[in-house]
Amino acid sequence: MKLQVFQDSKGNPTGGYIPIKEWEELKKQFNDLEALEYKEPSKEQILLEIKEAVIEQGKLKARAAKELLDEL
Repeated sequence: MKLQVFQDSKGNPTGGYIPIKEWEELKKQFNDLEALEYKEPSKEQILLEIKEAVIEQGKLKARAAKELLDEL
């Protein structure tokens, strides 16, 4: 395996890199690894989460998430 380890300025390991071909092989061997992959949220999901957060806070009255983002 061609694992690369990233280190901070003090030499402490902070992360790693596995080539995609090797990652795909590991996923075939270990089914649970698929759940660890980051999946980019859709624009709709992001807007929904922002809307829910604004309503949950109760600081602003509910309005379309698009309006909120337009103000930013």
